[in-house]
Formats: sequence, structure tokens, C-alpha cells
Amino acid sequence: MADISVMDAERLCGWLPRRARETHKGDFGRILLLCGAVGYTGAPALAAMGAARSGAGLIFVGVPEPVYPIVAGKLLEPMVFPLLAQGGMLAESAVPEILARLSGCDACLIGCGLGRSAGTFAAVQAVLANAACPVVVDADGINVLEGHIDVLRGAACPVVLTPHDGEYRRLMGRLPGEDRVGAAAALAEKTGATVLLKGHRTAICGADERWENRCGNPGLATGGSGDVLAGILVSLLGQGLPPVHAAAAAAWLHGTAADRCAARMGEYGLLPSDVAAELPYLLP
Repeated sequence: MADISVMDAERLCGWLPRRARETHKGDFGRILLLCGAVGYTGAPALAAMGAARSGAGLIFVGVPEPVYPIVAGKLLEPMVFPLLAQGGMLAESAVPEILARLSGCDACLIGCGLGRSAGTFAAVQAVLANAACPVVVDADGINVLEGHIDVLRGAACPVVLTPHDGEYRRLMGRLPGEDRVGAAAALAEKTGATVLLKGHRTAICGADERWENRCGNPGLATGGSGDVLAGILVSLLGQGLPPVHAAAAAAWLHGTAADRCAARMGEYGLLPSDVAAELPYLLP
């Protein structure tokens, strides 16, 4: 059994790629975000800003066509594009364009605010079966895999799962319990994925490494916090960090940014957008 390591700033600085003077935006990761639905327009915007504020070079955000004007109006730097939709969520017919956009990307995030539908399941299944890059599966991307864990075991790409307790139960049939690192390790073993189990003392487990994150505060217990975390994670994957290190680093950045914000403004009024805005002050 692997020892449990605790994430800290020193490890983060050792993992982050050094940025040479003669570089361009393509050197810092081309990432694809597949997020959002009618009623969930904040999720893609928060995930995109988490990615942008943590150093991603090029960010493409695919959203269902009905919410495209709203999400595009929220974002300046990321490139937002519409996808075919049905009932306010992704349609199964969106899959060919998703796969075309996925080609050539360095990392992908799927699930934030997508809703549970046949189109969401088709998109998740297609991405996992065809991606040549690491894929973060978050929120409704996890929810639609309830009863279909074989899709994860058969993935063609490295996968990072980011469940909270309820999403963990949908995949494993039980809540994590007190041994959260052990619970994350069990899900990692069952799926072959790297697992970031969100909560107090977030647990991160890959095939050979186990990490625990001890920063963060109750101000993160609000809608949208997980979207920012997922954006940071896919950004770090796109910049070349191995999945387990990207997950551990993302959890630390997210929690430490929240702690810095809470020290200034308290926990009650802390917003996920505050956490995203704090990220540059933690990075080189």
C-alpha cells in the first residue's frame, strides 16, 4: 500500500513546468471544456476561469446552443462555441463535432452543469472511447455513468474522476466513510482512473500514489466551487502534469486560494469567482 503524502507549496513549485521566454500560447495547453445546460450557465464560465487563471494557453468551451449567447457573454479570453442541443442539454447528434474539436487537444473536461440526459451519456462515452489526451470527468459526467462503470474501465485515455460523496455513491453503491483515502483508492482500483474525492481533507489516489489535501475551508461549500477546481485540474493536465500530480496540485491551489480569500472577507460571503481570481497570486 502506498504511503499517504500531504500536498504543499514546495511540491507544487517542483511540479509546475518552467516557462521559457520564447514561447507562445500553444505551449501552455490546448484544453476543451464540455459544460453547461439551460439553467446551468455559471458552470462553464467558472470552469473556464479556473483554467485561465491557472495558466492554460488556449481554452475552448463547448456548450449547448441555447446557452451559447449567455456563456459567450460571460467570457472574454476562452473561445466559446455552440453544440447541437435537445431539451436544453447536449444532443447525441453533437458527438461528431465534439470529437472533431477534441482532436489535437492536450486535455479535456466534461460534465460541469451538463445535466443528465442521453446526450450527456453519449458525449461522455464517446470522449472516453476516443480521446488521446487526459480527460477530467466531473459532476453530471460522473452521474450519467451510474450503472455504467464499464465505460470508465474501457477508456482509451487517462481519466481523472472528481466526485463528491453523492457522486461517489452513484459509482460505488455506498458512501466513502471515514477512511476517505481508502475510499478514493477503492474507486481508483475499480475504474483504473485517478480519483480526487472532494470534501474536508480531499483525497487523491492514482495507481501508485496517495495524497491528502489539508487546506480549504467551509466557504467552499457553495455551488460552483467544484467547477473552478475542475478547471484548474484540466489546465494543469494540459500543461503536462501527470494526472495524480495535477489532481493533488489542483486541490491545493483551490483550497489555498480559498483560505487566502477567507482571511480577507470571511467564509460566509466567499464566492467561487473569488477563488478563481486569487489563483494568480499563488503561481509563479
